Amino acid sequence: MNILIKTLPETEIAYIRRTGSYFEPQEHWGKLINWAVANGLYPPHQSFIGISLDNPDQVESKDCRHDACVTLPEEFEKEHHRDMEFRKLTGGQYALFSFYEKPEKLHSVYQYMFGEWLPNSVYTADYERDNLEYNMNNPSEDPEGKCRVDLYIPVKKRKA
Repeated sequence: MNILIKTLPETEIAYIRRTGSYFEPQEHWGKLINWAVANGLYPPHQSFIGISLDNPDQVESKDCRHDACVTLPEEFEKEHHRDMEFRKLTGGQYALFSFYEKPEKLHSVYQYMFGEWLPNSVYTADYERDNLEYNMNNPSEDPEGKCRVDLYIPVKKRKA
């Protein structure tokens, strides 16, 4: 598996948070995409990012939090959008794994990254920052129903 180390800049996002199983329908994505498109925020100039905030192996499924996000341009006037949440994603070093498979298999990539790749690399996970799932396609438009996700795991060099 090809893992690249990338440095990402700090990025402003708009987001909608949902609590519940990661494997249930994700209605918050539809709301976010409708809002984003209505405001001219869509690829290739902006990116849609999913952030899974809890480990489903450690948190009960019904309590797992997920943010559906869209990046914002610098000049975006957030004060005109009181119905949306905003925050900054911290930049820094990330391990990038490009994934193309059925959405339900994304969990196995997390298991691989945290269970095998990180322990055998010169990096450790940086738990102060979020894992970022850059959505590169719409699985409902893919002929095989697969999602293309660039998964960014925040890392820092392991101390000697």
